[in-house]
Amino acid sequence: MTDDDLALPDFAPPPMAKELEAELGSLEPVATRRPVRQLAIVGIVSLLYGGLLLAVLSIRRDAGELPVEWLVFGGLAWFLGFVVPCYLALVPAPGSMLSRRRLAVTSAIVAAIAFVVMGWLVHPHGPSSEQYNAERFIQGHWCLELGLATALVPVILGAMFLRGAMPVGSRWIAAALGAGGGSLGGLVLHLHCRITDPMHTGIIHAGVVTVAALLAAALVPRATDVR
Repeated sequence: MTDDDLALPDFAPPPMAKELEAELGSLEPVATRRPVRQLAIVGIVSLLYGGLLLAVLSIRRDAGELPVEWLVFGGLAWFLGFVVPCYLALVPAPGSMLSRRRLAVTSAIVAAIAFVVMGWLVHPHGPSSEQYNAERFIQGHWCLELGLATALVPVILGAMFLRGAMPVGSRWIAAALGAGGGSLGGLVLHLHCRITDPMHTGIIHAGVVTVAALLAAALVPRATDVR
């Protein structure tokens, strides 16, 4: 700094415009996101919705003819397929503000593969069960539609809660939400549908997870990205 610089008068910033001062004074603090609370809301509302669908559609007629262990543990697998991806998509790691993108999409991929394997390999049936097989495979499309309809609630709620909270990787998080919602759809089908051939359970029931994930990845970022 030269002597000429030291001789310059002190700079006084201009006063703030009254309009700007009034605008700043009217700002209110933004409420922070509460991930655990949001996860609980997604879980409770989605399960109530799934339960309502089952109440309207009825429990599968062959339920009493099937192994209780398969009904229970199969249902638990579908339930975990719903909870885990939604948890990883909605709840950040400790000390972070961002969703766990890699873990979320990994859980979605694992769920999609696991349910295909389960559907193909484990499909007990009873006298009241139905077998569509290849001859009537296409007639089972209604289950895909029901599963996707079930997935709507968790995906929409998750998208609402994550709006503006995903600067990068929003499609992967959306895919995880879709896979979680699709697993809830699979749970409803597990308790409602009495079609037990492996093509139906391994492709259509399990396929709900994959289709819901792909649709969510394509559509949800438009709702979660703030432009």
